[in-house]
Amino acid sequence: MCKHEEVMVSICCATYNHENYIADAIEGFLMQETNFKYEILIHDDASTDKTAEIIRTYEQKYPDIIKPIYQKVNQYSQGVKVTPTFNYPRAKGKYIAICEGDDYWTDSKKLQIQFDCLERNQNVVCCYHSDYILDKNGLRKESRLSLQDQRSYTSYEMMACQTHILPLTAFFRNLDVLQNYPPEAKYVKNGDTFLFSILGQYGSGMYLQVIEPAIYRAHEGGIWSMKSEREHKVMQMNTWYWLAEYYSRLGNPRLQEKFKIRCLSVVVSDLNRLQLLSMSIKMCLPLRLVKIIKKIQLCRKPISY
Repeated sequence: MCKHEEVMVSICCATYNHENYIADAIEGFLMQETNFKYEILIHDDASTDKTAEIIRTYEQKYPDIIKPIYQKVNQYSQGVKVTPTFNYPRAKGKYIAICEGDDYWTDSKKLQIQFDCLERNQNVVCCYHSDYILDKNGLRKESRLSLQDQRSYTSYEMMACQTHILPLTAFFRNLDVLQNYPPEAKYVKNGDTFLFSILGQYGSGMYLQVIEPAIYRAHEGGIWSMKSEREHKVMQMNTWYWLAEYYSRLGNPRLQEKFKIRCLSVVVSDLNRLQLLSMSIKMCLPLRLVKIIKKIQLCRKPISY
């Protein structure tokens, strides 16, 4: 029986060409045992397979819970940040949980445990847990989080991105900043890193060991899991740069400098100059930063930090 009549949690799910996985994700949402109402906001980004068809089947069975958006034109390819643009603004819940269409949850008590956590701890903005990897070789029953990372974080650690939070496990407060997402986010390539940093302005993060690990799929269609280490580095550089710009706009010189140094530290790493410049253009770095990259690559002087 629902203790709360209004929707308390909004599950935000972004999906594209996940016909082999989306049912597992939705079943993981529907199996949640809660004393509150929750909604499932699914954004299908113009899938070319049977993903939308599968979602419609579930929508017909659970019309009061499942609220899909079916795009006719792929938004990601247009540079649109799908979840902040289409899901956060329509989220009715006091809290938000995220999980992409190729991942899934395994614990039926997950949402209730996380809901109770944030209700009891007003200084905590986000809580999270562990996961396992499922790839072509099967399920690896070992956490993606090292023992050192299986912990809670301070507000500053979250803002400074000194964290390791797995997005598909995250549960956080539905804040005004999510309804009016920062303009810098438009250019960020690692949206999860940006999200957890801005959430850190409003509280700390709490790790919940008690929740069963979720399942993260590593497959060829995965945006992050199948990228090379070099591409990861350039995506990080892009994200550090725009976080520096964000905190500069907010008047936080300490974090602005921190992210600026992180960004430039990638430049003097092992990246090939031509490859770096080529990737930098693709990763939405402004011309002034590309010029700095050229100078640093020519000098190759180490940066102390």
